[in-house]
Amino acid sequence: MKNKTVYIFLLLSLITQGIFAQAVFKTSVSKTKLGVNEHFRIVFSINKQGADNFTPPSFKNFKVLSGPNQSISQSWINGKVSFSQSYTYFVKPKAIGSYTISGATLEHRGKALTSNAVKITVLKAIKKPPNPNDPEYIAQQNVHLVAEISKSKPYVGEGIYVEYKLYVSQNISVKDFSVTETPQYNGFWNQDIKIHNLQIKNGKYNGENYRYVVLKKALLIPTKSGKLIIEPMKMNILIGVPTGRGDFFGNPITRNVTKIFSSPKRNINVKELPLKGKPENFTGAVGSFLFTVTASKNDLKANESSQIKVAVSGKGNLKLFEIPKIETPKELEIYTPEHKELIQTTLSGIRGTIYDLYTVVPEFKGKYKIPKVSFSYFNPKKKVYKTITTEDLFVNVLEGKEIAPTTNNTLKKDITITGSNFRYIQTKSTFKPVLEKDFFKSNLFYILLLLPLIAIPIGIVIYNKTAERNSDLIGVKQRKADRLAKKFLSEAKKQLGNKEAFYIALEKALHNYLKAKLQIETSDISRDKITNILQSRNVNETTITTFIDVLNDCDFARYTPITDVMMQAEYEKAIQVITEIDKQL
Repeated sequence: MKNKTVYIFLLLSLITQGIFAQAVFKTSVSKTKLGVNEHFRIVFSINKQGADNFTPPSFKNFKVLSGPNQSISQSWINGKVSFSQSYTYFVKPKAIGSYTISGATLEHRGKALTSNAVKITVLKAIKKPPNPNDPEYIAQQNVHLVAEISKSKPYVGEGIYVEYKLYVSQNISVKDFSVTETPQYNGFWNQDIKIHNLQIKNGKYNGENYRYVVLKKALLIPTKSGKLIIEPMKMNILIGVPTGRGDFFGNPITRNVTKIFSSPKRNINVKELPLKGKPENFTGAVGSFLFTVTASKNDLKANESSQIKVAVSGKGNLKLFEIPKIETPKELEIYTPEHKELIQTTLSGIRGTIYDLYTVVPEFKGKYKIPKVSFSYFNPKKKVYKTITTEDLFVNVLEGKEIAPTTNNTLKKDITITGSNFRYIQTKSTFKPVLEKDFFKSNLFYILLLLPLIAIPIGIVIYNKTAERNSDLIGVKQRKADRLAKKFLSEAKKQLGNKEAFYIALEKALHNYLKAKLQIETSDISRDKITNILQSRNVNETTITTFIDVLNDCDFARYTPITDVMMQAEYEKAIQVITEIDKQL
């Protein structure tokens, strides 16, 4: 009885769903923009059974290559029934222009339905590969790695951000991806913005519907003016490309294709800060700020401490300028300030507060003035310099030692005898014999006579050893390469244990070595170009790969935990690769 009730309930649910669900008749196309020499697919589909008398729209500006191809699909998953009846055409435009294809019509249970119209933009003919159905060509046309920047013409010190987005069209899928080369930000102070979860969103690319995901975000602050380049990010992407065929259940069959994608270079034209109105005390602050000088105690006793806080708060390049210093009377003992930062880095910039905290301990009673302090910054939105000047700050010492009064009277002192008033009188004499011993047959004479006889055999031995050492050409080249590697890596060795400074020095040493050895400028070329140059100089692939690996390690290691042992190993690896390159050139 119970089973019958369940079956009746399910049957009523299906009947109710079929009665009250609305029939939807729609038009969809594979692309809305295409070249005049391309074709596209247009599908008219309805989600309910019982449709009849299908009438296609007029394709007067298009040539029908095939169609209508009618198909019906139906499924029942978790108690839900889905149905689709579709009519598919493949058409090709006749001329360049913008055209609207009106909707098709059909009848469903005696009611006439019309699908939506679609707008097609036809552009000039594009260069097509020998086989437009090649999966690699399809993958290339439907996946795009782009770098989007917030501003292309900032001022020096003005923060901008860059986002790396991966756009994927609706009809293919991304199975896996990995970053093979991170972008370079030469000329920028930069900080990555953490992305906790990759979220797939819908958006537009070149006017067409795409899905996209934000892979990387970074805040950039230019440190010099002129044309700066954001180097591309490179990725390996595994893409599932539909073959146009389906399996037994009607699911599309895809073919996996692995391709390398690279974001385009982005040119940033950085403007110099204006000279007009530039204050003398300007130290490079760019943004919008507040400036304050406050004391934790204004009234205190001798040997009590008061803390004076000199703070800059707001939004801008808070990490790239110095806070103004305060001047205090000599009667106030002041300690070296403690610098603190309470800031947050987001795509909108660096926001928060930085401050120097001075500890002041007075010794004498009195009222002391800490003179006013000025702070200047440049506001890039208003394009003007602004100066903030604080009020004089007073510290009142209520109890303590009195300062001894000073006087201008000159006190007469008695002359005292020190015992050295007549030091110019010589009290000792040095006597020399009238007759001096001849140099001939003296000890020095015999030493100088025998010295060449002893030096000649020693010189011959040293010469033979040197000649034997120099005849070993491999050994000479090895020693010369080792000395050259240690010369360029000397600064990196000093920074062992200091992770960020070490990897900056290591990367700089590798670039300087190539610059000196090959007479090239490596700061403006990518790792691919470095690889090509080394290959042209007949450096073997293993050595080139090791050199590029060390450069990549310098980028990744700055943002990952690294031990001293790992840094030492990286240093030894750099010595080895420079030595190998020098021996092969």
